[in-house]
Amino acid sequence: MNLVWRVSIFALCIGAFSVGALRPDVVQVGAIFTFSTINGKVAKIAMKAAEDDVNSDPSILGGSKLLIRMHDSNFSGFLGIVGGLKYLEDESIAIIGPQNAVMAHVLSHLANELHVPFLSFTALDPTLTPLQYPYFVQTAPNDQFQMASIADMVSYYGWGEVVAVYSDDEQSRNGITALSDKLAERHCKISYKAVLPPDPTATQSDVKDQLAKVQMVEARVIVLHTFSKTGLLVFDEAKKLGMMENGYVWIATTWLSTVLDSNSPLPSKTSNSIQGALTLRPHTPDSERKKAFMSRWHKLSNGSIGLNPYGLYAYDTVWMITHAVKLFLDQGGTISFSNDTRLSHMAGGSLNIGALSIFDGGKQLLNNILRTNTTGLTGPIQFNPDRSPFRPSYDILNVIEAGYSQIGYWSNYSGLSVVTPETLYSRPPNRSSSSQHLNSVVWPGGKTEKPRGWIFPNNGRQLRIGVPNRVSYRDFVSQSRVNGTDQVQGYCIDVFVAAIKLLPYAVPYRFILFGDGHQNPSYAELVHMITLNVFDAAVGDIAIVTNRTKSVDFTQPYIESGLVVVVPVLKLNSRAWTFFRPFTPLMWGVTAAFFLIIGTVVWILEHRTNDEFRGPRRKQLVTLLWFSFSTMFFAHRENTLSTLGRIVLIIWLFVVLIINSSYTASLTSLLTVQQLSSPITGIDTLVSSNARIGFQVGSFAENYLMDELSIPRSRLVALGSPQEYAAALKNKTVAAVVDERPYIELFQADHCMFSVRGQEFTKSGWGFAFPRDSPLAVDMSTALLTLSENGELQKIHDKWLARKVCDPQATDLVSDQLQLQSFWGLFLICGIACFLALLAHFCMMIYQYIRHSPEEPDEQLNPCTVATGSSRSAHISTFLSFADKKEDAWKKYSKRKRRDLSLNGYGDEGEPKGTPRSLEIEESGSPPIGKPPISSHFLV
Repeated sequence: MNLVWRVSIFALCIGAFSVGALRPDVVQVGAIFTFSTINGKVAKIAMKAAEDDVNSDPSILGGSKLLIRMHDSNFSGFLGIVGGLKYLEDESIAIIGPQNAVMAHVLSHLANELHVPFLSFTALDPTLTPLQYPYFVQTAPNDQFQMASIADMVSYYGWGEVVAVYSDDEQSRNGITALSDKLAERHCKISYKAVLPPDPTATQSDVKDQLAKVQMVEARVIVLHTFSKTGLLVFDEAKKLGMMENGYVWIATTWLSTVLDSNSPLPSKTSNSIQGALTLRPHTPDSERKKAFMSRWHKLSNGSIGLNPYGLYAYDTVWMITHAVKLFLDQGGTISFSNDTRLSHMAGGSLNIGALSIFDGGKQLLNNILRTNTTGLTGPIQFNPDRSPFRPSYDILNVIEAGYSQIGYWSNYSGLSVVTPETLYSRPPNRSSSSQHLNSVVWPGGKTEKPRGWIFPNNGRQLRIGVPNRVSYRDFVSQSRVNGTDQVQGYCIDVFVAAIKLLPYAVPYRFILFGDGHQNPSYAELVHMITLNVFDAAVGDIAIVTNRTKSVDFTQPYIESGLVVVVPVLKLNSRAWTFFRPFTPLMWGVTAAFFLIIGTVVWILEHRTNDEFRGPRRKQLVTLLWFSFSTMFFAHRENTLSTLGRIVLIIWLFVVLIINSSYTASLTSLLTVQQLSSPITGIDTLVSSNARIGFQVGSFAENYLMDELSIPRSRLVALGSPQEYAAALKNKTVAAVVDERPYIELFQADHCMFSVRGQEFTKSGWGFAFPRDSPLAVDMSTALLTLSENGELQKIHDKWLARKVCDPQATDLVSDQLQLQSFWGLFLICGIACFLALLAHFCMMIYQYIRHSPEEPDEQLNPCTVATGSSRSAHISTFLSFADKKEDAWKKYSKRKRRDLSLNGYGDEGEPKGTPRSLEIEESGSPPIGKPPISSHFLV
């Protein structure tokens, strides 16, 4: 037993000794920064504090000591790369940094090869993706989220274009590319990019030259993405150039917030130059640990620099590596390195490349880093599946005289808000426009009113306005010579000038005629000149059509328009048979048929009860025809006794009233108003015909007729003036002219023998054309609406387009003949009423027949005859006789027959009841003349 205990104790000792032997005395981590920068200074202090905190508790790394070796790259990418190689040679298990993306792209390739993780909270280039650089980890939100927040701000304030000013380095360039993508998602764009030399090499003249170019563009929203030295130089020069006054908007990326946090208070010159700017700061939630560290900061930094969020990220990054290393060692991992066989042939030499070795546990350590799930000074520390930090967010700051004020927050969870992101995380995400809020801002110049975001540049260049050089319909646009100078005038020009005067800023412009002056120019080519930058805008009678809106932006329409059909019309004189014209032949036929149908239905319903609908056949036929057509004038003399007959008649008389009224009105119009007629009644009849069609030269009507209505080009005839319209229509060169209504209204003022047929078959309007996304188009639309509301637009219309119109009686077109379609509902109701009345009548008649007609004695005596054909014929004959006889007479006969059958089954005359002759005797009281009574032996 003692031997067993001794062996166990020995084994435990050996195991403990082995574990202790596997843990290194020092865990070495490298750090590469430019320590003369704000973030470099803050990061150095924070990393040193984290190193001391880790080493103050030996249990954290199990007795191992954390050693952070720092290398100053001194703004040099070359020195940064050299420092990285030095740490890789010295077997560092991880490297914090580098500070910028230029070095990060190079060193990440080395990290991929040697399996040494790089962790950076300042190299936030969004193109440093984990797919290409799996060993490069960004421990702070990269610029993709920062640019998304700026794009949301631009969209929130309603600006459409921004100017990007940035340094010519990888991180700044790629950040602006990300901004362009985010703006495009919100239907905004970067209209101009001003590129500066890499920080800190930009000079005052470099900045001044670029800002002078920025002043020449329209957009006044400027996004400044650079570093602190270059950024402050830009603001200083912008102040001198008057670009920090009213109308400008400056949005600086996180570099400005680090200046505000770390260099406060700022010199008065610097403070004055950044007044009104907006900037972003990585959001770190408040916590007790954060407050405790902030209270330590003054002692840690000796008051040399203020703490900013990147100092907190530096501290958390050290702890992130520490936790990953602890887990790595607890998992039994060993810090060991092996030679890279691909570098063996490069051993020796002054570079000593062969000394670079692969960290065997690098992949395991990287996985431990990515699985980090803890809480640090910056809040929750963990990574999303795409390796971006958990719930990135920013504070939005507004620089004011006293320093800065926080106007809100941005989070990737719910966008812009005035409450902390932590509050929103407990609610469902909401990115709707109504949920986006920011507090008021003091903009450059000291105003709180939101700037428009763009202004017409005061660069001495006038707006080039393309104007169609028309040769016809010159009331819209024309060139005239006034006081020895050529001027452009017309309805469209006056509308444009009146709208320009309403703009809150001056717009210098000049009109440039487009066209040769011999024929109307192509309006499609005029609009296309805007996309080619030949014109800055186009003003005139320009129709807003789909193809044109794909390349330019139009203002609000200032006049309604649409294509109409104009045809020559002939005067219709009254003739002997004019009274037939109100109805179409089909309408006449259906109406006559219904007169006969109604007469027949009423006759059927009244025949058994009304003596006026009985008698000889000829008399009944005359009565039916007379009754049918006399209802046209409500002159029928016959009374209706049955309820069903009265219902049918009332409905029919209502129909007749409507038909009579319509006929009278139409005939009165035909006889009292001068009528014009044309075989073309609208675009449908024009298309279906093979007639030729005229259109105005340069109009979109040509393409519309061919593309939309599939009319062959051979049927289309180009016409250049109203005189050509009239001549072509008179000479029947064309059957009709298709043009826009404003032109046709002027044409008809002088040519009353032509008229519009049918309705407008397109709906559009005229507007002024501007380049895509031009803010001037929006302001001009607002001005046009103002002109419409104050009545000025109508005054301009009356000035140019008011004409003495033709006599309305001379231009009234003949009303279309009354069609059956206008009355089919009435006929349907009447037909249904007739059908239901007949159905009810026959049902009641069958019921009466069954009830009042007893079985014949022959059938009782000989049941075998029931199924024979003679019996069916007798039944049918009896039923028809029943239907033809008056209802009262049949009832009397039925009663008498029942009485006789109850006695002996025979009638008083020795003849079985039910025969036609006996019915005749019953009704007349005596047998027919010349026909003796039938003896009873005939029935045996």
